[in-house]
Amino acid sequence: MTLDGKVALVTGGSRGIGAATALRLAEDGAHVALTYVNNAARAAEVVEQIKNLGRRALAIQADSADASAVSAAVSAVVAEFGRLDVLVNNAGVGFVGAFTETSLEDVDRVLAVNVRGVFAATQAAAGVLGEGGRVITIGSCVTDRVPGPGMALYATSKAAMVGLTKALARELGPRGITVNLVHPGPTDTDMNPADGPYAADQRALTTFDRYGSPSEVAAAVSYLASPASAYVTASTLSVDGGHAA
Repeated sequence: MTLDGKVALVTGGSRGIGAATALRLAEDGAHVALTYVNNAARAAEVVEQIKNLGRRALAIQADSADASAVSAAVSAVVAEFGRLDVLVNNAGVGFVGAFTETSLEDVDRVLAVNVRGVFAATQAAAGVLGEGGRVITIGSCVTDRVPGPGMALYATSKAAMVGLTKALARELGPRGITVNLVHPGPTDTDMNPADGPYAADQRALTTFDRYGSPSEVAAAVSYLASPASAYVTASTLSVDGGHAA
């Protein structure tokens, strides 16, 4: 178990890619904390599954749009487990809408979670991560290839993660902390189901003509969290089924 004894925090870890990541990290030996916004029952289910794997687990109610709540979540992890080794910035909100009809309120809402929330979580974690620490952010395949109109705001928010990842890799590298980015392609989640109204078009943009599974994205996160990735930083790992080809 490559993460035996490590402590991880997964934001937005109660469902989809976040839940799959929390479980995979636990399978690999880590104790895992996760944040959620509203669905305490689903978060509790993930916590129970982690505990069934023999790991410690903690669910924390924290909206990533609230920087103070995110910072408090990091503090709660350290208080509970005594350390933090891996931060997975997974929490995010989607948005599809015509650019000319996108309001500044929409911009503020999306950037608050997808950019400001990631910044705040990483800033808080940077104060407690030690040698061998890991920061992994979930981006999106739309950063490499925008499949159609209506994606300007969402693509902007995810493209910001490229710059943040590279800059933080420079800043935290001297402390032995790696910072990396994972770009999922069309992935079967509640937010973007494989049988949804836009699924056929998204499948057609992959080389496999299929959606990915949350567990496939979680496997990439697990690699970046492991000692095997010690010389990998400032990198983007696409798990997109060839969406960018």
